[in-house]
Amino acid sequence: MATAPKEAENAIGLEEIHTESKESPKGQKTFTVEEAVETIGFGRFHIILFLIMGSTGVHLFPKVAEAMEIMLIAVVSPLIRCEWQLQDWQVALVTTMVFFGYMVFSIVLGLLADRYGRWKILLLSFLWAAYFSLLTSFAPSYIWFVFLRAMVGGGVSGHAQGLIIKTEFLPTKYRGYMLPLSQVFWLAGSLLIIGLASVVNPTIGWRWLIRIASIPGILLILVFKFIPESARYNVSTGNMGAALATLQRIARMNGAAMPEGVLREPAKERGGRFKDLMHPKYLRTTLQIWIIWLGIAFAYYGVILASAELLERDVVCGSAAPPVQDSGDDSEESHSPCYCHLFGPTAYQTMIISTAGEIALNPLNILGINLLGRRLSLCITMGCTALFFLLLNICTSSAGMVGFLFMLRALVSANFNTIYIYTAEVYPTTMRALGMGTSGSLCRVGAMVAPFISQVLMSASFIGALCLFSSVCVVCAISAVTLPIETKGRALQVCITTPAAPVYLLCCLEIGADDSARIQTELS
Repeated sequence: MATAPKEAENAIGLEEIHTESKESPKGQKTFTVEEAVETIGFGRFHIILFLIMGSTGVHLFPKVAEAMEIMLIAVVSPLIRCEWQLQDWQVALVTTMVFFGYMVFSIVLGLLADRYGRWKILLLSFLWAAYFSLLTSFAPSYIWFVFLRAMVGGGVSGHAQGLIIKTEFLPTKYRGYMLPLSQVFWLAGSLLIIGLASVVNPTIGWRWLIRIASIPGILLILVFKFIPESARYNVSTGNMGAALATLQRIARMNGAAMPEGVLREPAKERGGRFKDLMHPKYLRTTLQIWIIWLGIAFAYYGVILASAELLERDVVCGSAAPPVQDSGDDSEESHSPCYCHLFGPTAYQTMIISTAGEIALNPLNILGINLLGRRLSLCITMGCTALFFLLLNICTSSAGMVGFLFMLRALVSANFNTIYIYTAEVYPTTMRALGMGTSGSLCRVGAMVAPFISQVLMSASFIGALCLFSSVCVVCAISAVTLPIETKGRALQVCITTPAAPVYLLCCLEIGADDSARIQTELS
């Protein structure tokens, strides 16, 4: 097949598959889901969907709920350490098991979503997470607490399907602007849990804090029916009627016209398989994306947990200051290595300020993503993250420490924004959920290790922990700038099959109806 150099560079061929396809009658106009989304444009539907789901494709309440679940670990750790007399490694294990549950179920739910639909798995995941989160508040022991939090992590892993739905309904030119705004919802959830913790923890305890934090996930049921199933998923499974109905609904809400012609039905394609990600054409992209996800999660959750640890232990100038104990307190608890260090009002204020950094760089992040591209923008923010980790070791005032934590939260948040967008854009429809699922699983490997660095190693060697975080960020920066594909301004990948057998599945970039017809003609 003769193709232009750019097409040859960007086209990605998968293994031969034998399928049957349906062709439209000659001369009849057709359109794809991608073309319909671009024609309908941005409007009221997308604004409402943004308010409900959050701009990463997750429902507003679940987005808030997800942030609350993560911050919950940080604000509850000192309390469970005190109640169950836990060692550092036991506190770290709680966070690790949450992400272990996420890692295990992320791949499973990704495969199920590619087979049974994004909407069903998204609903299941939020009900699941809310249920087990509520059960956690009744945990009678440390073992039960760890197990139930691991199950919560399994439910949270399905939230990535919301990102996929949101991405697939956004016109190309709006994705780079709308998706990073998810941090508004993440920030809302984080600030809400910190504010609640400052009031609830000292009065009625951490168990009630968890119960209150479960409410947003439960409220999801009230508005979940508004969220449509992915039209691209319906087309990929041959459900053309459902896909067309969804697109017509969006067009009515936006006051726009549908494209002329009939919705084109491609060959019935198999769902994504793990070995597709390992295909030689995908291998380098997949491996580098995994490295970046792992490193970003390692840095992100490391910052959150390190912030709480610094406040709990009052670590300044690179050394751990021993707890000041009342000389008159001769209780057994006061001599325990797990002696309680609960957060005070000042600590909660510091957490609120540093958490506000989550959206501090959003305007610059959006600008960088759309002007510099996904790869270079991510490289710059990862490099700055590495620098600010090292700056934490500088002997400074408490205000200076808060400033460094503020910037770190802003940078690691920008990193997550960019890699979420890139991963959702780089994979084709039939593999997108699996690609996000496997990336999310590798991401949780970094998140599983982070607690032991932030809550255990940092106590033994402060500078050692900071250097490790910084080194990982440098590796991610190099991986980001060397990614083989830039997705800036590119349409989501469309899978094309030819009427002949055997059929080659091509995932081409920025392909429209004319290009599709031309390529199918050339292949046949």
